[in-house]
Amino acid sequence: MGCCGDEDDDILRQLITDSPPPHTHNHSSENSSQRCSSSCVISPMNSNFSALISKDILRSIFERLPLSDLARAACVCRLWNLIASDREMRTRVFKSPWQLKDVIGNPSSRSFWCDNGLHKFAFSHRLVRGDTVASLAVKYSVQVMDLKRLNNMMSDHGIHSRERLLIPINNPEALVNSTCYIELDSHAKREVAVLYPEGRPNGKLSYLSDRTNDREKSRILETIKKSMHTDDATMRYYLSVSNGDLRAAFSTFSDDLKWEQQQASTSTLRELLKS
Repeated sequence: MGCCGDEDDDILRQLITDSPPPHTHNHSSENSSQRCSSSCVISPMNSNFSALISKDILRSIFERLPLSDLARAACVCRLWNLIASDREMRTRVFKSPWQLKDVIGNPSSRSFWCDNGLHKFAFSHRLVRGDTVASLAVKYSVQVMDLKRLNNMMSDHGIHSRERLLIPINNPEALVNSTCYIELDSHAKREVAVLYPEGRPNGKLSYLSDRTNDREKSRILETIKKSMHTDDATMRYYLSVSNGDLRAAFSTFSDDLKWEQQQASTSTLRELLKS
């Protein structure tokens, strides 16, 4: 009895054996070049397409992609979206280039996972008496303008109404073996992967936005309803069957709408043939 990985091994072996042998002659033509190109490319047009629908092979490929390419892969088809959108997969790819220990929290926007550049990370500095924007810039070796821009501050006086400031991270080594928390800061008005010097957040975090307030939910649902050109009940149904995934909700709604249109056209054709 073969093991569960035998099938994928056969696919990989096929990819190797299907590769064209090296040319023994120097002369080449346009036709031979085209044949070589078509046999080397994995596509639905050749026998190697089975590799693109193997979940284990796709996971092995996707976990080696940059985060931006992983986001693009999620747009190819439903199977690729299922694997590329998996939380474990996204977290692994998000952590990989920075050697992070862990990523805690769920972003309110799926676009958060499309980029894991250094600008996505920040230290959390709890403000104490005597702190100023200039003194913190010197302490953390960052530019004053970068500090104000990250925290959405128009002037230095904005520091007095806050409990903390987000500090830009310039040294990637600070991320090694660190745990970051995905947070939506109410003052900065952005989601950031936050690192705490003490290791984890302490107490009640009043500077974090409430992602689940009723007003925000109503605004999002109203936007979706207008985009889908449908009523409340229909919009909520498609959101429920897609587990809150907006893209999946739109896709399912579009597929059902096309099916209804095709059925209507078929019925009309039948009536015409009968008459």
